[in-house]
Amino acid sequence: METLNYDKKSLSNEVLLDLYKKLLKPRMIEEKMLILIRQGKVSKWFSGIGQEAIAVGVTSVLENDEYVLPMHRNLGVFTSRNIPLHRLFSQWQGKANGFTKGRDRSFHFGTQEYKIIGMISHLGPQLGIADGIALAHKLRKENKITAVFTGEGATSEGDFHEALNVASVWDLPVMFIIENNGYGLSTPTNEQYRCENLADRGAGYGMESYIIDGNNILEVYNKLNELAISMRENPRPVLIEMKTFRMRGHEEASGTKYIPQELFDMWKVKDPVENYKKYLLENGILTPELDEAFRAAIKNEIDTDWQKVQEEPAIEASLEEELNDVYKPYTFEDYKPSTQTENIRFIDAISQSLKESMEKYPNMVIMGQDIAEYGGAFKITQGFVEAFGKDRVRNTPICESIIVSTAMGLSINKYKAVVEMQFADFVSTGFNPIVNLLAKSHYRWLEHADVVVRMPCGGGTQAGPFHSQTNEAWFTKTPGLKVVYPAFPVDAKGLLNTAINDPNPVIYFEHKALYRSIQQEVPVDYYTIPFGKVAMIKEGNDVTVISFGAGVHWAMETLEKHPEVSADLIDLRSLQPLDYETIFASVKKTGKVIILQEDTMFGGIASDLSAAIMEECFQYLDAPVKRVASLESPIPFMKNLEEQYLPKARFEKELLVLLDY
Repeated sequence: METLNYDKKSLSNEVLLDLYKKLLKPRMIEEKMLILIRQGKVSKWFSGIGQEAIAVGVTSVLENDEYVLPMHRNLGVFTSRNIPLHRLFSQWQGKANGFTKGRDRSFHFGTQEYKIIGMISHLGPQLGIADGIALAHKLRKENKITAVFTGEGATSEGDFHEALNVASVWDLPVMFIIENNGYGLSTPTNEQYRCENLADRGAGYGMESYIIDGNNILEVYNKLNELAISMRENPRPVLIEMKTFRMRGHEEASGTKYIPQELFDMWKVKDPVENYKKYLLENGILTPELDEAFRAAIKNEIDTDWQKVQEEPAIEASLEEELNDVYKPYTFEDYKPSTQTENIRFIDAISQSLKESMEKYPNMVIMGQDIAEYGGAFKITQGFVEAFGKDRVRNTPICESIIVSTAMGLSINKYKAVVEMQFADFVSTGFNPIVNLLAKSHYRWLEHADVVVRMPCGGGTQAGPFHSQTNEAWFTKTPGLKVVYPAFPVDAKGLLNTAINDPNPVIYFEHKALYRSIQQEVPVDYYTIPFGKVAMIKEGNDVTVISFGAGVHWAMETLEKHPEVSADLIDLRSLQPLDYETIFASVKKTGKVIILQEDTMFGGIASDLSAAIMEECFQYLDAPVKRVASLESPIPFMKNLEEQYLPKARFEKELLVLLDY
């Protein structure tokens, strides 16, 4: 393999030397880290040695207020954005002056101050975040681009396809950078894909693509600078494959025994730092004395900042702070309902909330399959395109995962996002970014996720195993998410308004069987209802009945059949947070409690609530806590099978048994 050939084009000596210093700094930091690892002073390290020209080149062509989304091998991104080294060192050492309060390691963090958004280990969602950030710029008509990194291994993920497809369909100004270093951990490229070049995939998305020598800093810089200027003027995505090589292991502990030595020998000749240094020296742009001065200054900065971090105390564990940082602090905005009402259906209440919120927040975007001109599978957004335009009411391709990540990108770049799952069942293909990205972002680096995911759910419509689940338990288990599940039109409107106001991620369940079957007098104006407050549907002394969603209506029907039963009927409305105070007070009053949920029994809300009642109210109970739920099977299609599956009929029997205990 030949050494690199450089073409400086019209670049000044000042720019050429600046690029050299930017290359040198991450290399010298890494060399320091490798020594510290051997000394046991650093626990883990993902090396980018041999790939510095890519991170430095990409970041150098961006404006300071343009976002860049690196991976765990892109130290040059962070140093090129001039993050103080002591803060980076604090991050790696888990000190308080880092970016994640010791909650995540290495480069798994972001910083709005430096417009860097770090990855999660699942890799793919990063690409969708870039889509969302770019979409926000485009909606504001800002001539900004977004650059996002991925490795050749992650291009096998579905999120890679989804992100490129969305960016192409929406003409988003995203620079997709593939660092093809030959190995995904230990798996070589010939075991990962069959196309000759990953850049060839761009044609399948109607996207221009390029192959660049990722070790040649001038080739990287010049080509990307040309593309960046063009993309700002003509917003569009571009796919760039950087050919390079990883000179260390996936991370230091993994070693490199699986890589043939001849590959190291071949690529060592193309070292991006040493080759560029040689070019600058040969052309009189750099002198040995100047090089030594650069290195001395960087070494001094590294040593000084490293020592500063050693003097920083170990992070102190604070129970209060840990729990408080799971969610972004939010003070409920209490908008009182008007006295003027109209009788509307459950589905109309949801539509009203979305419309009023779109009017309240010009920076709100609704995304989902078929939600624009068609109005959504249930016609909830019918007429929204005429009212708000297709920029803000966006049909999406069928790609739940990357749309959730795109919503996170919108939130990062000052937008509110509402994502409609066509059916709650389909959220399974968007599960990862909800539970690992939205839910954990504030806890990890104090970045909120201003996203609401709407979930049309539930049985009773003979829709079968893939369109009828009520899967709230998938999310109530995940710290960082709020989960809401109304049963009445008044609550549906007020709670959705609150969900949209709240800067934290909210999973909002809407039972399909209630859409057109339940009507109520609903205030005509905008109002909100707080999370974590139950609705007491009726009051009594014999038993506490707890439910939510369609279960509330089943319980009401049953109690109407048995007027002799004096019951507190509690509609939870909010599953995370839960109103334990009101629940416990009711149980202490009645001494008996039955919990009805539509979901299957094991692992559901009823189980956790039952355990909490047993722990807090045991001495007040006159009978065991009773749970009633659907059968432990998938939900079937045929009417008689579905009725057997659902717990409505069994609830009446179990209630009467409990009362006779």
